[in-house]
Amino acid sequence: MWFWLSLVTLLCWSGSDIFSKIGCQDETDRYGHLKMVMAVGAVMGLHAAFEIFIKGVSVSISTLVTYLPVSLLYILSMTLGYLGLRYIELSVSSPICNSSGALVAVLCILTEGIGTVNGWQMGAMALVCTGVIGLGIVESREDEALRLARQQAGNRKYAKSWLALALPLAYCLLDAAGTFADSLVLRTLNEKEANVAYELTFLLAGFVAFVWVVLIKKQKLLPATEGPKYLGAICETAGQFAYIYAIGDEAHIMLAAPIISAYCAASVLWGRLFLKENLSRKHYIMIALVVIGIIVLGIFDA
Repeated sequence: MWFWLSLVTLLCWSGSDIFSKIGCQDETDRYGHLKMVMAVGAVMGLHAAFEIFIKGVSVSISTLVTYLPVSLLYILSMTLGYLGLRYIELSVSSPICNSSGALVAVLCILTEGIGTVNGWQMGAMALVCTGVIGLGIVESREDEALRLARQQAGNRKYAKSWLALALPLAYCLLDAAGTFADSLVLRTLNEKEANVAYELTFLLAGFVAFVWVVLIKKQKLLPATEGPKYLGAICETAGQFAYIYAIGDEAHIMLAAPIISAYCAASVLWGRLFLKENLSRKHYIMIALVVIGIIVLGIFDA
């Protein structure tokens, strides 16, 4: 069962990437990222209701408050990630965003000492950092004429922009901080209760976004443009649900972790197949370094 749950997680999270990209890439929609927050908040709120009223998970105000800093780090990182999808290919954004695991390892070294990290993890962190830095260099130095030429088959054209790399990097930093804080807070909280607390906080964030976008800014919500956002939100929530049970099988966690960690590779594939994103060979080399590093980290994180 762990194998199928791992595959479901991989497919759902990579599916969330592709649908979120489709829902947030319109440059004319200034509030696309906030509408995505609304969608995720609504779906997570429904799942939280299922956990509370059907599964019997109880969440107190104390749990909500204790987990609030972690929730805010995750929600802010995802919001910036959705915004960043407007300015850069998914094939580049996803590997950068998923490099947060390497930063968590760095934070562990800084707080607990290098003795907590083995040689394989050190090598994996080096690969991820090299790949991310390399992606930045390739993006910044690519000739504009060559960029436009390789984007001809795609449905979007992207010019050089500091936001294009800054936003996924900001996601990476905030998500790493959230994961690190998560590991500390979960020493005193039940995992299921913490997850429901996170979903309820996301529901509140979605409501605040709704008030701002729909009630104050008078933006319309059209099914044709909002549909992909809700598909992405469903994939995100379903992936999180499958992830909990896939990783919960302690006898096979060593095998499940690297499968799940490879979901950004699937996101690159979906970007190539469905969005017609065509990157240069240098891009793919750097992405390969990041993906290999993430998989190795996934193996040894188990």
